[in-house]
Amino acid sequence: MKRIVVAALLSLSILFSLVAPFDTAEASTKDIVAEGMKYIGTKYKFGGTTPSGFDCSGFLGYTYKKATGKTLPRTAASIFTKGKAVAKADLLEGDLVFFTTYKKGASHAGIYIGNNKFIHASSSKGVRIDSLNSSYWKNKYIGSKRI
Repeated sequence: MKRIVVAALLSLSILFSLVAPFDTAEASTKDIVAEGMKYIGTKYKFGGTTPSGFDCSGFLGYTYKKATGKTLPRTAASIFTKGKAVAKADLLEGDLVFFTTYKKGASHAGIYIGNNKFIHASSSKGVRIDSLNSSYWKNKYIGSKRI
């Protein structure tokens, strides 16, 4: 009887050790989105890296650091060189989306939140949610990364 109980407990501990990493990874993507949502309405500030004012990469860096402990590079172009490329059709919450706006290459970035929407620090309206399918962003999209 003692062997059966020990075997059952051992089996359960192995099962939980296999499930835990998946749950942790899933939680961090939700944490990234939830953290980003806290700052909707925060004003735009060129070079801003705090809730007193964000630029796009400052918003990403602050949000990722708070949600995951990971430090991202300072500019959208530098962040674009990191992580794993993700097809637009395969985007998951927490993936980063990149755009060409005022100069060639990745010059703007945001966090994908699902349903073809992303949260970002807009230079005209501050931190807000927009659609990847909007007439403005659709033509400026250049790729996505999973960090």
